[in-house]
Amino acid sequence: MAQTAGVKPMTIAGRVAIERERCLGMTDAERAWRKQWLKDQILAPHEPVHVEEYWRERINPIRRFYRKPLDTLFNMLMPALGQERAINYRYLTGKFCMLAVGVFATHYYFKYNGNDWTKQGGWRVMKTKPTVLPGQPGFPFKSERKEHADYADRGFKKSALYC
Repeated sequence: MAQTAGVKPMTIAGRVAIERERCLGMTDAERAWRKQWLKDQILAPHEPVHVEEYWRERINPIRRFYRKPLDTLFNMLMPALGQERAINYRYLTGKFCMLAVGVFATHYYFKYNGNDWTKQGGWRVMKTKPTVLPGQPGFPFKSERKEHADYADRGFKKSALYC
């Protein structure tokens, strides 16, 4: 659904937002309205106001739970870092932590859930033949697989059951 729910958006500044329109002539009512509109654009010294209840209603409980440790840490660091820098560091630290968890989860998966002869599931990771060009050591490349059965081994010959 569109942000305006299908209604064409309208600017609240009216025709006096355009300088050319103002130069053509304004009525006294338009001048008073423009003066009030410009005065309303000035923020009070205490703004923007942080309303805790608004943020509590806007952010769901699960998100508040996993954000709490970093929020607490960076709220303590805010006087030393400054508000804007603390917010930026908080954002980057959260993203870095999510990246680290992803890397560790991927490493764990490939280390302990590989596709070998003991199970059907898991991703099968195979090494490709290295590129060895003429003139380089090891040319022509000879495979370390000796027998025909070595090609579909899937780690069976390394197990204790293999005799």
